[in-house]
Order: sequence, then structure tokens, then C-alpha cells
Amino acid sequence: MRGEAPRSEAFRSLLVGRCHARTISKPQGNADVFKQTGVEENRPTIGITMGDPCGIGAEIIVKALSQRELRRRAKFVVFGLSEQLTYTADSLETNFPFFRDHHEDIRRYPHELVVLDYDEVSIPVAMKRGPSRIGGQASMTFCQDAIEAARGGLIDAMVTAPISKVSWELARYKRYPGHTELLAEKCKARHVAMMLVAPQLRVVLATIHVALMEIRNRFTIGCVFDAIDLADRALQNWFGIEKPRIAVCGLNPHAGEAGKFGDEEGRVIGPAILMAGEGGINASGPYPADTVFLKALEGQFDCVVAMYHDQGLLPIKLLAWKEAVNVTLGLPIIRTSPDHGTAFDIAGRNKADPSSMIAATNLAIDLANRKAGKSP
Repeated sequence: MRGEAPRSEAFRSLLVGRCHARTISKPQGNADVFKQTGVEENRPTIGITMGDPCGIGAEIIVKALSQRELRRRAKFVVFGLSEQLTYTADSLETNFPFFRDHHEDIRRYPHELVVLDYDEVSIPVAMKRGPSRIGGQASMTFCQDAIEAARGGLIDAMVTAPISKVSWELARYKRYPGHTELLAEKCKARHVAMMLVAPQLRVVLATIHVALMEIRNRFTIGCVFDAIDLADRALQNWFGIEKPRIAVCGLNPHAGEAGKFGDEEGRVIGPAILMAGEGGINASGPYPADTVFLKALEGQFDCVVAMYHDQGLLPIKLLAWKEAVNVTLGLPIIRTSPDHGTAFDIAGRNKADPSSMIAATNLAIDLANRKAGKSP
């Protein structure tokens, strides 16, 4: 495992559990039990990380990839624990056949579904569902390996199941507040932004995982301009919108009310919009956040740039809790994720809804096809 934190002995032991799903450990000759007639062989390969093993990652992956229509659209490589996935499939009474390979042997596969197994990872069956050092170590390893595979061209896009930021801290990865910051560092991306995509609305964040009281110290013309610029590029290149219309939120109530409730609109946001306009971007604002999302829903804008995390995520989650997808902009690779957390409280209880994971996977396939020059 690459990273700062050493593995413990418990982390190196085998996962406890029974394996009942059909698993093929190695290809036998030229036979491929997953080869189908009538299915395009030139499908993209989507890498999926299992996230925190103590969360709902295994459940939403099994439920999503059990859907025949989704499996017909792409080939899949799951970075995770094969025994936990098979145990989950058994508990759900779901047929979940896959080709098993060791994570260090990753390559381009002809198979429909491959699980890259980390059999050195131990998650005891009786382990309490919640943040843990082992969960942080495992989920970090899955993610780092998937990033490397995407950068090396072994997968065409990656979808990340939820991780626990507390688990990452326990595993001594404190400098990464989340996936976005890890992806930016590993991909050497100077400017990144979080885009939330729902059927009715797209939102890009100017700041991401920053405490509300800390935003003032990090709020710059550059961070607002970068969000506008990355949104414009993504809307053109990934969503096929030739001339995107971008609305920019204010930071303060009523967008500052001409400076009565703060000067950031005139001092920071306005200059960023002006810079964007000089670069040929159709961006306008700043608009009061309590009305601009309604205008976007009515079709006046293709995307809204929000100034901070909850300003942008509240309307997305109210409108499309089950369908929202997180996309990281500014990377040389494609990365999507479901827009929810680890849900430790319902993990292992067959209560997790896979809708956001399905939406994230479908969007990753669409973006990979568009990048390859194929119709999504």
C-alpha cells in the first residue's frame, strides 16, 4: 500500500467470511464466462472503489452491478474485498459472478466484471460499524490504486464509493479532507472543483471542504474564477453544451445588498465574473442564493456556481437525493461518486439505496464514451 500510514498486523490478516458467489480466480484458457453475444466489446472499463469496508460500499456496488442494463454498458473493475462482496451478495440473495484477481496484477481485462482483491485486509465480522483505522487504511489503498490505474490507462473512469473522513484521520491521512483533495494531489492538478449533477440542476462549488468560519480567509477572486472556468469547460466538453450559461451566487444574504451585508460580492465575486467574461465565458451575477437556483430550474442557466459547500448541496439534495452525482472537475482522469456518505448506521442491513451509485456509474460511462469520441 502506498501512503503515509503503516499497515498493522490486523490489517494484513485475512478477511473473515464465507464465499458463496461464483468466483473465477484465474482465466482458464481463452474461455470467458462473461462474454456475451450482442454486447459491444469496445465498452469503456469503469473502476469502482469499495470505499470504507465498514460502510454501505459493498452493498450499493452489488446492488448496482447486479443490474443487467448497467452491466451491458461497460466493463467493471472493483477495487475492494472479494469475500465481503460475495458475502454481501449472498445476504442479498443476488447472483454476482465475477473474475477475481489480486490487486497487484491489475491489467486490461476482457471480462465483464473483475474484483481486484486485497486479501491482506482484515475486517472482522463482529467489528462495530463506524469509523476505524483499518477502514481508513483500506479505503485509502483502494482509492490510490484506482487513481494510478486511471492515470495509467488501465481503466477509463473511476467511481468512488463513500469513505469516512474520520477513518482517514484515524489512519493518519489527516491532510486529505476528502476524495477531491486526494485526487488533486495524486493527479498533480493545480485547480479542481466539485460539480454536483442532478437531472434538474448542475452546481459547481468555489470552495469545498472548508469550515464556514474559515471561508473568509480562503475566499479569493481566483477560487471563484477557477470554479467558473472549470464549469464552462466541463459543460462544453462533457455535457455537449456549446455556449454554457453560468449563474454565480453571492456569498452574503441578498448577494450583499449593495455592500450592506458584506463586501465580498463587489471585492471578490464581481471581479471573478469580469475575468471570466473577458475570457469569453457567459457568466453572470452575483445573484442572491435564495432565488438563483429557481431560475436555473426554470431553464435560464445551465449551471450555478455556489460559494460554499452547503449553499450548493442543499438544493441538489432536496431536488435529487437519490440521483445526485459528484464529479471532480480539473483532473486528467474521470471521477464520479454517489452524493452520500458511508451510512454506518444502516450498513449490512440491506437498507442502502443504490440509486446514486447507479447514476454515478452511468455518468462515468457517458463521460468515458464522450472522451473516447463516442456518443454517450
